[in-house]
Amino acid sequence: MPYFTPSEVAGRTGFSLDTLRYYERIGLLLDVERTAGGRRRFTERDVWWLNLLRRLRDTEMPIAEMRHFAELVRAGDEARPARLALLESHDARIEARIARLRECQDQVRVKITHYRELEAEAAGAAAG
Repeated sequence: MPYFTPSEVAGRTGFSLDTLRYYERIGLLLDVERTAGGRRRFTERDVWWLNLLRRLRDTEMPIAEMRHFAELVRAGDEARPARLALLESHDARIEARIARLRECQDQVRVKITHYRELEAEAAGAAAG
């Protein structure tokens, strides 16, 4: 099984070394292995998990909710329905945020169209 150093994992996930240490300290990382000398060594599964955490953070899931999700994962199969419910709730919040952003984008596009029309009128007046 290949192992990765914290620096390699930081490069593969986009998390800083400080964030990796923080996530381990607060229980977001699932039992990271250590060498005989006490150095962390990450597996492909750890990298996969961290990439999932990255997506959850990028979609603005609060750290407390991420910790709860990690606890549910550790709880095993009996917690699967709770994990599903948590992710479905988060997905609904993402959808609502996307809808609000689309509304904002529509307003921005209205202004873009308005200014393009003004520019076209000004160009026509200057040419005429």
